[in-house]
Amino acid sequence: MEAGRVESLSVVYQSQDFLVVNKHWDLRIDSRMWRETPTLQKQLRLRFPELADPDTYYGFRFCHQLDFSTSGALCVALNKAAAGSAYKCFKERRVTKAYLALVRGHVQESRMTINYAIGRNSTEGRAHTMCIEGTQGCENPKPSVTELVVLEHGLYAGDPVSKVLLQPLTGRTHQLRVHCSALSHPVVGDLTYGQASGREDQPFRMMLHAFYLRIPTRGECVEACTPDPFVPTLDACWSPHALVHSLDELVQVLRAAPDPEPAEGSPGPCSAPPPPAKPPETEAQRASCLQWLSEWTLEPDN
Repeated sequence: MEAGRVESLSVVYQSQDFLVVNKHWDLRIDSRMWRETPTLQKQLRLRFPELADPDTYYGFRFCHQLDFSTSGALCVALNKAAAGSAYKCFKERRVTKAYLALVRGHVQESRMTINYAIGRNSTEGRAHTMCIEGTQGCENPKPSVTELVVLEHGLYAGDPVSKVLLQPLTGRTHQLRVHCSALSHPVVGDLTYGQASGREDQPFRMMLHAFYLRIPTRGECVEACTPDPFVPTLDACWSPHALVHSLDELVQVLRAAPDPEPAEGSPGPCSAPPPPAKPPETEAQRASCLQWLSEWTLEPDN
């Protein structure tokens, strides 16, 4: 399958304050490496040079992170005020995120809540990986919750797999990958948390995709739904056999779900008038934001 190219940026939402792009799999968001490689930052600079902010290191303010190997919806704020409003939504856990994945085996329960605390793995040779509480070397585990809904059962390159919708209710590093692995249903193509098989060379990518994103800022409701990449027309190795839940119906449920109220109890973000202009971001505010992002980030792989 074709790798991401610098000219192949896909935009799924655009306003005066935000962009949501459909990030390609195996694409870094940014990079300090000396060699020339495609990155999302370079794609944005090529497509939208007029939107680049010289006050930022990479020219664009990424509101959250995705693994290098994960594709899908990623939000970019186009100014400091927008970045601050998005940051507030993430901090208050008012953002709705849903992922699609192909996982090994046929998940028997059609719906489940995965509730394993996740910590950093201190085991030798496992640096930069995460683990669930109670396993050897698991340090400082934190509560982590994921909702899982089975969409389809089928085969991938002849092996049984399930297509699932995953909704993280917390934001730990590698949360979805670790939770799926803890269920003994690792994400297909995940060589970090997956189980080796004789056909592990078949997947051309890790089968995890950020499918739906809603950020209810006070100024606007940023909402984007990306195309489903896990369909037989795009990957002949995937052969669904049994429908369990309709993805279209689940999307309707996601769209209709009420947003949590803001901490100050102000009106809903999608109907509220734009807020007054905010004062310039202070160094303390920026430091706090960066510290929070380091907790939320999903990509030590990068």
